[in-house]
Order: sequence, then C-alpha cells, then structure tokens
Amino acid sequence: MASLNVSSVLVVLFLTCGPVMATKENDQIIKENNCESKMGLPCVLEAFTSIFSTGSISNKCCGELVVLGKVCHSALVKRTLENPLFKDLNPATIIAKSIQTWNNCLALIDSPSPST
Repeated sequence: MASLNVSSVLVVLFLTCGPVMATKENDQIIKENNCESKMGLPCVLEAFTSIFSTGSISNKCCGELVVLGKVCHSALVKRTLENPLFKDLNPATIIAKSIQTWNNCLALIDSPSPST
C-alpha cells in the first residue's frame, strides 16, 4: 500500500512540476544560445505574426530565422505557448505553423537564387 501512495505522489509531482520544468528548460535553451538577440525586432514580429496569427514572412526575415537556428526557434515558440496570454490557442496548430514556417524559410534560403 505504501508503494501506491508513493506512486500517487510521483504522478502528482510530475503533473504539477512538468509545465514548470518545461518552462525552465526552454528558458535555459534560450539563454544558453543567446536566442533573443539573434533576430531584429521587425523580423521577430514578422515571424511571430506568421506563426501565431495570419501573415507571411519576407525573404530577409526567413534568412534571419534560419540564422537564429531551429533550436532557438522551437524554444521561443514553446515558451510563447506557455504564456497565459496565449492559453486559448491550439498548441498543435501553432507547432504545425511553426514547423511550416521553418521548413518554408529553410527551403527558400537553401534554394539557389535565379540568375539576373
């Protein structure tokens, strides 16, 4: 019976601490990789709008997003989703839009530019 109580406590701890641990993990990734200073504010706003609202991201900002890197991109999106201001958004939809934006930008940057 003691093992049942220990298991119950562990489940409760996991459920209550899991989101906090995820937030700290994303914050640590962002801090260690200096993510918040790798993109200019106009491109941050473009990327944010293309992921969390409706809008597109310019070629210039795609370039900045790719330089930012996938690790930073993912951590910043996940941290934003943890913000109570965005609690009404569907995380699966946002993650899908985030991946789509990343893949589109990566393809754009990796593709050879047409000769002029």
